[in-house]
Amino acid sequence: MSTTQSERLRELLEPLVTSQGLDLEEIAVDSVGRKRVLRVVVDSDTGADLDQIADVSRELSARLDDTDAMGEGEYTLEVGTPGAERPLKEHRHFVRAVDRLVRFQLAEGGELVARILDVDDEGLDLEVPGVKGRKATARRLAFADIDKARVQVEFNRKDKKEEEA
Repeated sequence: MSTTQSERLRELLEPLVTSQGLDLEEIAVDSVGRKRVLRVVVDSDTGADLDQIADVSRELSARLDDTDAMGEGEYTLEVGTPGAERPLKEHRHFVRAVDRLVRFQLAEGGELVARILDVDDEGLDLEVPGVKGRKATARRLAFADIDKARVQVEFNRKDKKEEEA
């Protein structure tokens, strides 16, 4: 998708998404055979439920039908959320990932897997899990030290309520 088309779509769609209480995270147009697919990723601090996604999908579809933003050809609109292993790029992404396990690619090289405990304007307070029976350790990580970050799926983590009981 050209930058111009991407910018035009963002300018057109973002006000509708924010009016529904959501953030527009990503827009992508992909070719699938002869058809095109417009993928719109939305999220919020509390997550997006199916009703919100359906509402915003109807709004976006109506707006796109009223414009020539997607051109004359056929396309399919897909609206969804970022998914479980989303990359963290914006400050709000890190805030939403508090208490989640994250894999960090560090700017200086190397990798770190840690749980986000707190986020402020300068960086993150982390808990690095202990290895082989050792206790977890605290670590501070500045945003400038992060090259990439991605939430990790945890299948066997106990809920906090279970741990406190």
